[in-house]
Amino acid sequence: MKKRNLMLLIACLVIALVGLAVYFSKADLFRNSLKGKTSESAAPQTGSNQEGRSEGTTAAQSVPATGGDQTTEETPTIEVPADKQQLIGLKTTEVHVRPLQKIIRTVGLIEYDERRLATVNTKFEGWIEKLHVDYTGRYVRKGELLAEIYSPELMATQQELINAVKWTGQNREVRDSVIGKMLERDSGSILEAARQRLRLWDISEAQIRKIEETGKPIKTVAIYSPVNGYVIQKMAMKGLKIMPGEKLFDIADLSTLWIVADIYENELAEVRPGEKAKITLSYFPGKEFSSRIDYIYPSISGTTRTAKVRFDIPNPGGKLKPQMYTNIEIKIELGSKLAVPDDAVIDTGTRQVVYVDKGDGNFEPREVLLGLRAEGWREVIAGLKAGEKVASSATFLIDSEAQLKDVKPLKAVKREK
Repeated sequence: MKKRNLMLLIACLVIALVGLAVYFSKADLFRNSLKGKTSESAAPQTGSNQEGRSEGTTAAQSVPATGGDQTTEETPTIEVPADKQQLIGLKTTEVHVRPLQKIIRTVGLIEYDERRLATVNTKFEGWIEKLHVDYTGRYVRKGELLAEIYSPELMATQQELINAVKWTGQNREVRDSVIGKMLERDSGSILEAARQRLRLWDISEAQIRKIEETGKPIKTVAIYSPVNGYVIQKMAMKGLKIMPGEKLFDIADLSTLWIVADIYENELAEVRPGEKAKITLSYFPGKEFSSRIDYIYPSISGTTRTAKVRFDIPNPGGKLKPQMYTNIEIKIELGSKLAVPDDAVIDTGTRQVVYVDKGDGNFEPREVLLGLRAEGWREVIAGLKAGEKVASSATFLIDSEAQLKDVKPLKAVKREK
């Protein structure tokens, strides 16, 4: 029994020793393998560092060189193959200096020429006994009888004139005496004062002579037209009492008329007195009238944001009538400018972009600064040079492609004058 136990103990020790030997041999192998991996991993890291240094050198070479404040910026382009250009109807236009003309179109209203308006009134109180022009719209000639007015005040002044004439004639018998000379001087002053008072009341010299020759006062005073024209307003009525300065007739000479048109404030800087205009009316289909800007009014309407301009237009035969509407075209020469077609410009609201043809189907988006707007053209202040070609149709399709590919235009630099 003891011998058996001893054998078991020896067997256990042997097994333990063998297990320890195996354990330590495996530990050594594990450490050796770790060292090998560490050395292998260290070598590639060194290589990657060298490769990284090589890549860094390449990136540095690709960075645009800078000298002072100038930087060389890579030009962005978008490619549009020839077959695709034909499919979308793409066309190009050469940029060059061209004469620009702008046409401002507006509507005008025919009005009376205020310089040819006349008002008929009296400077004395009275009553209208006879009315010879009794309706509005009648044509009257200068010097034509309009009305006859009775005035007690005027009658009294006429009688004073007649008495002064008689007194002057009586004083001629004693004019050689001192008293006669004094009386003649006084009667002459009275006579001239009566005449002057009648003149100030617009009594004509012929009427005054008639009163002196006949020795009888004129019961009614005739009122004559001061101009040729049409009666556009009539306040006079038979039997009406009138006061000094009260208007009786308004007469307008329609041989020349005004046309007043509205021009928006953003176009006022381009409008000058003397600019030619073409005028048409629906009343005269196919007929054109020519005129020039005569006057630009100094104020702007707060509601319509427009200023009024005025044209003179002759009216032979009286065919043109006040309050007729007219169509007006004002041609303005803007001079020779570097320009591109309107369709070539993509206006985003904050900037304007054109697509420059770089050849081989490549188009460069370029921001431009624009100036005057003409008929189908825009002045280019900066961003383009004469001789370059730009896309003038299907531009929005190219711009859509550029937006999808995130191709951004370079900022325009304003050229120095």
